[in-house]
Amino acid sequence: MRKLGVILIFFSLLQSCDSNVVFSKYHSLDKANWAQNEVIAIDIPIPDTLALHNLYINLRSTKEYPYSNLFLIAKMSFPDNTVVVDTLEYEMTDASGRFLGSGFSEIKENKLFYKEKVRFKQKGNYHFEVRQAMRERGQVVGVSKLKGVSDVGISVELVKGER
Repeated sequence: MRKLGVILIFFSLLQSCDSNVVFSKYHSLDKANWAQNEVIAIDIPIPDTLALHNLYINLRSTKEYPYSNLFLIAKMSFPDNTVVVDTLEYEMTDASGRFLGSGFSEIKENKLFYKEKVRFKQKGNYHFEVRQAMRERGQVVGVSKLKGVSDVGISVELVKGER
């Protein structure tokens, strides 16, 4: 009888974890260094043109990350060859210098808002590209190797309850 109770609780927890993630993919960076000229490219298949989606840039970083913020250049190419380019800035630490993100180990996972409530107008593959655009204060030339970034990716989630 006790096993049956445990099994029922387990299945009810599984059912309540109904994920709204429709796509997620990461790219690992060699030795947790993101080279200035290294573009992370990911194709995102989109079959649903009715639902609203949130897009996130996902980043795993280590304590070796030397900055309190992060600048990125993101580019999204649509199936009809329309291209949208965004310059993005994210905070990576709080005011006291403590790294933001989730995780108890040396690796912090950051889910960074990229686009909110997007309705894709076309079915097909959307091509996503992102590169780091960090530079030292007062410098024109960018950081050649951004230390402490181990993985970069993107996820697409359904916006619950909206169509």
